[in-house]
Amino acid sequence: MKFAHIADSHIGGWSELKLKELGIQAFNKTIDICIERRVDFVLIAGDLFNTALPSIDLIKRATSSLKKLNDYNIPCYIIPGSHDFSPSGKTMLDVLENAGLVINVVKFENFGDKIKLNFVNDMKTGVKITGLFGKSGGLEKSYYELLDITNLENEKSKKIFMFHTTLTEFKPEHLAMISSEPVAILPKGFDYYAGGHPHYVFNEHKEGYGRIAYTGPLFPNNFGELEKLRHGGFFINEFVDNKIQSEFVPVKLKDTVSYVVNLDGKDSSQVVEYVLNKIDKNECLGKIVLIRLEGTLETGKLSDIDFNKFNDELNGAYVVLRNSSGLKIKEFENFELEQGSIDKIEDKIISEQGEIENDLFRQLIDVLDNEKLEGEKNLDFENRILDSSFKVLSLENDN
Repeated sequence: MKFAHIADSHIGGWSELKLKELGIQAFNKTIDICIERRVDFVLIAGDLFNTALPSIDLIKRATSSLKKLNDYNIPCYIIPGSHDFSPSGKTMLDVLENAGLVINVVKFENFGDKIKLNFVNDMKTGVKITGLFGKSGGLEKSYYELLDITNLENEKSKKIFMFHTTLTEFKPEHLAMISSEPVAILPKGFDYYAGGHPHYVFNEHKEGYGRIAYTGPLFPNNFGELEKLRHGGFFINEFVDNKIQSEFVPVKLKDTVSYVVNLDGKDSSQVVEYVLNKIDKNECLGKIVLIRLEGTLETGKLSDIDFNKFNDELNGAYVVLRNSSGLKIKEFENFELEQGSIDKIEDKIISEQGEIENDLFRQLIDVLDNEKLEGEKNLDFENRILDSSFKVLSLENDN
């Protein structure tokens, strides 16, 4: 018995058209692989689309692939992720489920002051599947707190739990600052926990629970992910002697080549030529080209750099992406602050201004430091702050 575990497709997530195209192609290729490998069912652990209501074109193409699964009698079980969710409660997943293309396994009912999750039974294999959605800001936590896990843990059949939450114990260092929940929020004793949400690959057996897995994105969702991952993928799992064997299946559509160029001491007028001399045009043919610019320019302005020339000169590449977040101008780099409290930092900045400006800045900071009063309406609070600010600046508030 085999099943596929997919997560974080984020179809439509890229604004760059060629990369948006690769995103939907990655999903379509994944479905084709599932059919070729003859999986018994497919799990999608959240964020199929990047928004709750994606474009018609993307819906049509994703639906075409889901229909292929249906034609081959391969059920697709799904949970909403934080990007699938909509405050209105209306998402494209509802349409897909009503069309018989997916089955949303989040089936719960109120049970006193608790909620009870019901299982969905895969008719072909007898595996029981359930799970909980993900919400923006980790708001799914309140549902886990209300969850009655008695029936979930007492079920003795082969069973799978789907979730869309970052688990604290398994976070890599580069995700240390993102919010997460302890693994203890999950019900125990499942054979497989199909996770989504954090964009990294993880697959380990956890004592008392079962095999817990994150697939990472099906296609990298930003510049940093393209640098780190190069491509996405998913898991195909197989029950062998009552244990699960997992295989990570890469989904690679285009090769990626990455350049990191240090521009310390250069003038802004030298940047384009200097960077292009560091790049092998033949190596870039047909590939996704990533150019990360770092260092401190001696003179000039970032706005003087004609970044469009990278596209013109590397026109044989599939697409050229640039990241200049690490590029600085020397005159701004010299403005340094010692670490310390916000008050100390404010004092240091203010003390470097003139006496008049010093007094003005302090008055403005005091005004802006005011908090909203209990029961005060947002509009009244905003008007109060504006009025006080105009008085400090000796101006009339015409509004």
